[in-house]
Amino acid sequence: MESRSLPVPDGLDGTRVDAALAKMLGFSRTFAADVADAGGVEMDGRVLAKSDRLRAGSWLEVSWAPKKEPRIVPVAVPGLGIVYNDDEIVVVDKPAGVAAHPSLGWDGPTVLGALAAGGVRVATTGAAERQGIVHRLDVGTSGLMVVAKTERAYTELKRAFKEREVEKIYHAVVQGHPDPLAGTIDAPIGRHPSHSWKFAVVPDGKDSVTHYETLEAFPRAALLEIHLETGRTHQIRVHMAAHRHPCVGDPLYGGDPTLAARLGLTRQWLHARQLSFAHPGTGDQVTFISEYPADLAHALEVLRGD
Repeated sequence: MESRSLPVPDGLDGTRVDAALAKMLGFSRTFAADVADAGGVEMDGRVLAKSDRLRAGSWLEVSWAPKKEPRIVPVAVPGLGIVYNDDEIVVVDKPAGVAAHPSLGWDGPTVLGALAAGGVRVATTGAAERQGIVHRLDVGTSGLMVVAKTERAYTELKRAFKEREVEKIYHAVVQGHPDPLAGTIDAPIGRHPSHSWKFAVVPDGKDSVTHYETLEAFPRAALLEIHLETGRTHQIRVHMAAHRHPCVGDPLYGGDPTLAARLGLTRQWLHARQLSFAHPGTGDQVTFISEYPADLAHALEVLRGD
């Protein structure tokens, strides 16, 4: 076990335990919540839950099992396609069931592991297990990702994503029909107040903007084209669920499992369809498009036959 004893600074007065540990000890919010759930956080001798609030000047005792550092394991990933590859960047078409990079609690395949297995070298600064990653897709989301291969590309792409200069277009099938059929959802997203592994629209969340347009309507669902202005974790899934139109096949955010089963879906119908940005080496605008994978295409066929 590892442990730390430290006072609560004034600047963290009233902060949730998991958020405060992330800031004070460099934990991820998820790991900090796990430490609290295991009874590893005490304030002035009282065991705290992850959602309890800290008091400035109080004394914290924190104990946790050492984290097993994630590492890149070169493993080929069937179905992962390389759409574009040069000296600066590589653009991949990620299948569902693959994470962007290794992380605590994930033992499955990763984009970086697949690239390493294929002999694609990624050399940038930052955490070794996240080298070259400038944006991510959820494990259950398929489609396009760009990975930086050089420090110049990494720096420029990180800046472009931060400045909202990258055009990210997704296609999603959601339950019901959004009203209006096209619009913008501008609602802040943060950690779910009662589930550390989920996100939600919350007043103190981060600025999050989603633009959507209905491409096709079915009796019980609709195919949307979605432009992300920001890139929050689970943003599309959270925003659509908040408007009572969760992604089909997404039980975490309210998807109907009966409909998913009828469509043969084992994950959310969400696909990173198009990615456009200025090439970090040449400055030229480049655009990449990904076709629907077989499971999503099949679900659409079933819906069109209703």
